[in-house]
This record gives sequence, C-alpha cells and structure tokens, in this order.
Amino acid sequence: MITLNELDELLFTIKKQFDYDFCDYSKASMLRRINRFMDINNMKNAVDLKFELINNPAIFQNFINEIVVNVSEFFRDPSFFKSLREKVFPYLNSYPKINIWSAGCSFGEETYSLNILLKENNLFSKTRIYATDISANAIERARKGIYDNNNFKDYTRNYYDCGGKEALNNYFVSDDRHSMIQSELKQNVLFSNHNLVADSVFKECQLILCRNVLIYFNNELQNKALELFYESLPVHGFLAIGKKESLRFSSIYDNFKEIDREEKIYQKIR
Repeated sequence: MITLNELDELLFTIKKQFDYDFCDYSKASMLRRINRFMDINNMKNAVDLKFELINNPAIFQNFINEIVVNVSEFFRDPSFFKSLREKVFPYLNSYPKINIWSAGCSFGEETYSLNILLKENNLFSKTRIYATDISANAIERARKGIYDNNNFKDYTRNYYDCGGKEALNNYFVSDDRHSMIQSELKQNVLFSNHNLVADSVFKECQLILCRNVLIYFNNELQNKALELFYESLPVHGFLAIGKKESLRFSSIYDNFKEIDREEKIYQKIR
C-alpha cells in the first residue's frame, strides 16, 4: 500500500516519464485504485510499483487501464437520453452537418446509445461522432462493440424508458453469450485516445457529452477540462455533464444557459 506522500511522488514520476498528468485527480479515488492495482499484482510498496511502471510497458498500460474508471451501460440514466432527444435533437436538426464529441466514452455504450437515438430521429446520416478516452483498452473494446448479454434486460428497459421506438436487439448481431453492435452504427464513429488533462481542443462540435468524468478531478482540473469544452463548442452548442457535476464554480459558467437543470444539459450563449 502507498501513502499520500508516496502518491504525490509517484504521480510526479508518471508525469515526467510518460507525460500522463494525474496530479489533479481526486487523491482519495486515486489512492484507492492504485492500491487495488498493487494488491492484484502482488506489489508490496511504492518502490516495487515505480520499478514495474518504468521498466515494464505492459504493466504500465495495465496500470492506466485500471486507474481510469470505465463504468457505463447502454442508455444509462434514461431520463438524460429522453431530454437529449426532446430538447437538443430538434435544434441539432437545423444543422446540415453535426459533430458530436463523446469525451470519456469508456467501452462505447454511451456512444452507441446516442447513435441509435440519432438513427431513430433521422439525424444519423448527417452526424459524425468523435468518441475519446484516455484508456487504450477502453477504446479498443469500444471499437469492437461487443457486449455481454447478461445485462440486456436492463439495457432494454433503459432504452424504452428514454423513448426507444424499435426492439433494441434489432441494432445488434447476437449469439448465446454476446451481442455486437451493427456495423452500420460504427461507420460514423471515430474512436481515438484523448487526454483531457494534456491534450488540446479536439474538434468543433455542436454537442459534447462528458458525463461522470469530472467527478474524479479536483476543482482546478475540472475547470481546465470545461474550458477545453467551451473552446470546442460554437455559440448555441450543447454541453452535457454528469448529474453530480456542475458548471457553477467554473470560469465558463456565465457563458452557458441551462437547458435541463436536472439532467445537466447546457447551451453556450457567448
């Protein structure tokens, strides 16, 4: 197990050696995940961990995949997707072309959920989705679009709760254990690695989703990410964040109006 002081030293080393900056992530959350990684890999102390990270590239990549939280499901928070469909999609329909950024896309469930609704609301053909995550493992899994069937009853319930119009399994090719998203729903998606801490503006987008990522950042890093989103949005573009997240104390707060207070959907007004 590592201490708080050892954590600061470790994160400094990672930043200097690999250019991954986790220094402004929530310390309590980071400690919990790193200690779990050490326990799984039978590492007794910070010296062992630092040695393996520096000298074993495979261990370092596993470390990144472990400490970056990837939790998602299809149509997670159906009320959010319902609000998006009712309050944002009609505005997006006025654009000849639509760019959407799904930041922190995890294993792709949110991205493909969005694409299904875009298709059902006649927006699919003119939309390009840029789905990004810091984890190479998450991006690879998202790109494949293969999911375990065990949770599909919950996914189906979510889908209908947010206003789904078809049978959810129509969008998948399935066997007894797994379901793969239809290839058509992958064609307009570009999955790529992107680090909200270190990387610059990704693309001008009319809609940006970054839900349940900022809660793992401290206030300074949250503000940095929100400024990045602000720069990536045109005037009248939309930003969606997680229910436990807020723009209220950020430098960009006054440049947005609330579209849905409960679902944390905002529109850039200047």
